[in-house]
Amino acid sequence: MSDDQMIDDDERRRRWRLALGGEAEASCGGLGGALAEMDQALAALYEADGPGGLRNPRGGRGGSAPQVARWLGDIRKYFPSSVVQVMQRDALERLQLRDMLLQPEMLQNMQPDVHLVAQLMALSRVIPQGTKETARRVVRQVVDALLQRLEEPMRSAVRGALDRSQRNRRPRHAEIDWHRTIRANLRHWQPEYRTVVPQTLLGYGRKARRPQREIVLCIDQSGSMANSIVYASIFGAVMASLPAVATRLVLFDTAVVDMTEQLDDPVDLLFGVQLGGGTDINGAVGYCQSVIREPRNTILVLISDLYEGGVEEKLLQRAAELVEAGVQFITLLALSDEGAPAYDHGLAVKLAALGVPSFACTPDAFPGLMAAAIRRDDVAAWAAGQGLVTQGR
Repeated sequence: MSDDQMIDDDERRRRWRLALGGEAEASCGGLGGALAEMDQALAALYEADGPGGLRNPRGGRGGSAPQVARWLGDIRKYFPSSVVQVMQRDALERLQLRDMLLQPEMLQNMQPDVHLVAQLMALSRVIPQGTKETARRVVRQVVDALLQRLEEPMRSAVRGALDRSQRNRRPRHAEIDWHRTIRANLRHWQPEYRTVVPQTLLGYGRKARRPQREIVLCIDQSGSMANSIVYASIFGAVMASLPAVATRLVLFDTAVVDMTEQLDDPVDLLFGVQLGGGTDINGAVGYCQSVIREPRNTILVLISDLYEGGVEEKLLQRAAELVEAGVQFITLLALSDEGAPAYDHGLAVKLAALGVPSFACTPDAFPGLMAAAIRRDDVAAWAAGQGLVTQGR
């Protein structure tokens, strides 16, 4: 066996040893140095009742917070952030450590991500005063990172769609779209002058004195929709900053709360969310129906798993009325990267029959969805083209 083969075999054994835990030491050998410390961090979570485990009964509940805080620091030292986020989520779910988030020293060691924000939203009513400022800093860090990633694609998609939807055939000089104008007039090429003589001028949409579209984001506050609320709040804040669209954000459970006034600060908005409770989709859609001023210029995005606790028959009646009035009504079963969501298939099919397509959407695809809706494209066809499973085709 060559030296290279021996190195490969040793590396393979070490990886199997890390994956299988301490019980595989006899067959895979021991670990040393940084690998041994990585193994201890993994064992603390996935062998939580053993020596050094996060749930070791000898430690007692009173001493668990410092131990968890140290463990959080260790995993950030040895693992990439994507793995850290998975391990944090496993710790919260497997070991029921949500109450630990109420302690500043633990929050300071957490890797901020959307899932952590969702946990803090769920605990916002019981977070002690001494922890609230730390919690806000964590949420602000996640919000800022999401804005950096998603703001420009959202702005570009909305502005581009509005420009294309407002064709200007008699533009002033400053409004001429030269690229489109040249393409439209290539048949008027004058060889002797080596130029195009435009017969038709195409321009960008003129700046409207009032918003060109009204967008209503209506979001279910049930616990399963927490990640969707985070992303929708970010997108709502970006769209609210664009004068060409009027954006409204509505949260609901059995009651309806209009959060439009908080769109200038997504952090305040997220701390105003109260996860859980029942679900009255009919009541929420009814509220949205009452505030829509120009149905044919309105896009209503309902973000919900469609498990209706209200009156389904009235919800379907409202949906039919909205579509008939010209509202572009879309249901997102989730706005997250979590994969296929659980939802009420029966209600989704009934809404699709009324012209309300339903599908899950990733945050990266959402700007494209809004652009398609603004252009009045067939949204169900757009979603199918993006590979998004949809009810509505």
